[in-house]
Amino acid sequence: MRVKRPTIADIARAAGVSKGAVSYALNDRPGVSRETRERIVELARSLGWAPSSAARALSDGRADAIGLVVDRPARVLGVEPYFMQLISGVQDALDGGTTGLLLQVSDDQDVEMATHRRWWAERRVDGVLLVDLRVADRRVPLVREIGLPAVALGEPGAEGHLPCVWTDDRVAIDEVLEYLAALGHRRVVRIAGPREFVHTGVRSGAFTEAANRLGLTGARVVHADYSDAAAARLTRRLLATATPPTALLFDNDVMAVAALGVADELGLSVPRDLSLVAWDDSALCQLVRPALSAVRRPIAERGAAAVSLLLDLVAGGEPRDVRTGDPVLVTRASTGPAPRSR
Repeated sequence: MRVKRPTIADIARAAGVSKGAVSYALNDRPGVSRETRERIVELARSLGWAPSSAARALSDGRADAIGLVVDRPARVLGVEPYFMQLISGVQDALDGGTTGLLLQVSDDQDVEMATHRRWWAERRVDGVLLVDLRVADRRVPLVREIGLPAVALGEPGAEGHLPCVWTDDRVAIDEVLEYLAALGHRRVVRIAGPREFVHTGVRSGAFTEAANRLGLTGARVVHADYSDAAAARLTRRLLATATPPTALLFDNDVMAVAALGVADELGLSVPRDLSLVAWDDSALCQLVRPALSAVRRPIAERGAAAVSLLLDLVAGGEPRDVRTGDPVLVTRASTGPAPRSR
């Protein structure tokens, strides 16, 4: 049997006062005595009453919610730890406050843009977080056009530049390639995410620059969709060439784990025959054998910082950029000296 949520009329009936008196008391407005106000507030609390967020949004314009649309295919999102770490940071920053998170998953940017328009028109959110900035990202002019406060998780200056929270991925690319070069690797392939993402371009540019500086003539970049299936296909293709890579760097941990399985399938030993490095260190990297060397980024910190920045903007603060801690390479058993015979 469904229990009816208490209303102002229920509180008025229980307190023996008018609905107007209850409204005055609960909104801390003059019109009732201090004793009556305290009695009504205590009675409302005991009945489990809470103000309607829709009504509050109509009265003061605040929804007490921020929005996040994750635009990734569900099959990829379901196995990729990155977003779970990000959302945990978002929730930590919201914990204890009155603001909640409105989350939606979509694999269509048109749907995402329509969602942002609807949320803002219906006063369901006070602002949004934008992830996975794209080249010529249409969301940036949209949020500006409709006046929707937004914080991007991405590079400063990218695609029209919204206030952003960012991590310098170039630092990690340099560290990984210097480490692999010191181990004797010259044929290093980076299996990157989709080309349309700004962060893919940033990392690929840094990879090419570092490879040229270090004299890694066999270094190159190929692209996948972050899924294990795509990574497995690419890894088989790369390892079947006449001069296969001796080291692979992946844009997420799921792809690196898939490559580990392919190496075993082909009878290759990791790291004796092939070194593997993952991006965004997670429990996956430590649970497989051999454990994967990985770039560790402050993902939860990014989520928390983005929430703090967005709430500050909503409250009237000045737009700014926030840089989180630099990523670091965590070396484990999946990397070793380049094989002499290859």
